[in-house]
Amino acid sequence: MKVLLRSAVVLLLSSGSAFAATGNTSTIAGSATATVVAPITLTHTPGAALKFGTVTRGTGGTVVVTAAGAASVTGDVGLAPGTINGADAFTVTGDAARSFSVATSAGSLVSGANSMAFTTTASAGSVTLSAGGTGTFTVGGTLTVGSAQAAGAYTGSYTVTVTYQ
Repeated sequence: MKVLLRSAVVLLLSSGSAFAATGNTSTIAGSATATVVAPITLTHTPGAALKFGTVTRGTGGTVVVTAAGAASVTGDVGLAPGTINGADAFTVTGDAARSFSVATSAGSLVSGANSMAFTTTASAGSVTLSAGGTGTFTVGGTLTVGSAQAAGAYTGSYTVTVTYQ
């Protein structure tokens, strides 16, 4: 009888454990995907530059060059006759028909110890690449010319960043 009782207890305990293990665990396979796109590449158009032109300072003001390359002035700043103004230009290559955002920084033009600050504006904040995977945009800006700005040839730079959306 003791043997039978022990056997029944062992059977109950082992079958209870088997049922508990099956009800507490479940496994199934998941799925995964990935899409690889062409890297986005930004190139500067050869010979292009944000050209504020030749200006007279007067009592100060700004020179505005639109992303289309048109120039205007504010305040007492003048554009010298024959001055050449222009927007900067860039080309982007990457994944066909994919959109990207354009961000530009401010910059500074320097001539020796003298400088002038400028801001930049891209022709579009977002561009979609063509079916061939290319796109273009331009950059204009606003240059602040001080009333005591020293004469000289000024040069500088700014940054452009493109990012897939």
